[in-house]
Amino acid sequence: MLNFIDKALVIKGLNKIYDNGFRALDNINLEIDRGEIFALLGPNGAGKTTLISTICGLVRPSSGVINIFGHDHIKDYKMARAYVGLVPQELTTDTFETVWNTVKFSRGLFGKEPSPDYIETILKKMSLWDKKDSQIRTLSGGMKRRVLIAKALSHEPEILFLDEPSSGVDVELRKSMWEQIRELRDSGVSIILTTHYIAEAEEMADRIGIINQGRLILVEEKKPLMQKLGRKKLVINLNIPMKEIPVALLKYSMHLEERGNQLVFNYDPEKEENEIAELLSELKENNIKCKDINTYKSSLEEIFIQLVKVS
Repeated sequence: MLNFIDKALVIKGLNKIYDNGFRALDNINLEIDRGEIFALLGPNGAGKTTLISTICGLVRPSSGVINIFGHDHIKDYKMARAYVGLVPQELTTDTFETVWNTVKFSRGLFGKEPSPDYIETILKKMSLWDKKDSQIRTLSGGMKRRVLIAKALSHEPEILFLDEPSSGVDVELRKSMWEQIRELRDSGVSIILTTHYIAEAEEMADRIGIINQGRLILVEEKKPLMQKLGRKKLVINLNIPMKEIPVALLKYSMHLEERGNQLVFNYDPEKEENEIAELLSELKENNIKCKDINTYKSSLEEIFIQLVKVS
């Protein structure tokens, strides 16, 4: 029997069906470990925000169990919610309030003792200290995003939900933000994020989940996922363009690109047999000369597109 306390988050049989019959979440089962970064990917309307909102208590599920550090999110809502920090997708905050006061107020909402030192630490980490007395309305979009993160961290949560945290943030701020996220993960905070920057998820996440049409179609550690579903291709730039692939080479998974100037060979790096060496030997035997050869590996984005298409 699973001990809920061993996990930061346990979701069993979660469904959300609206009054019009639309099924936004379809039998979601998910476990999140302490101190991991979990990236939830999916196309627009797949159910990412609904799932996060349901876990955080903003949307009531139709059925299923959500358990946060051993606390049922409905029966023991107050305790469960105290573990959670949420950075929403929308930039909604107190327009005329100062940065300091809005973060301080968020901490108080969870019944935490006032801690000016802790708030100062958060604001400095988020590069907001010099803006502490500024009204929110005077800040740039990137700075407002940082304020939302500071608010979410104000009550010292152990699970942080980031719904499209990089939206509207420039490259410099994004890099700084992710440094802070790594530090939080290293301190034991569990991070669950949705993002359209799939390359970012590929760099940051420990595990990947893909949701489509309300169903969680895949949950796997990033490295095994990349090894299992990732493919490599060998791009051979030819001296003389080809009109068609010679008969002797048709047994290989390859095609022509760039008006016949490139021969592209798709191969599985996990296969035991050395197809590349065999192919290069046959190129030589068929007097096919090349300028140079490059290899490319599938990105997480390509794997994501492939999985969503077939789901």
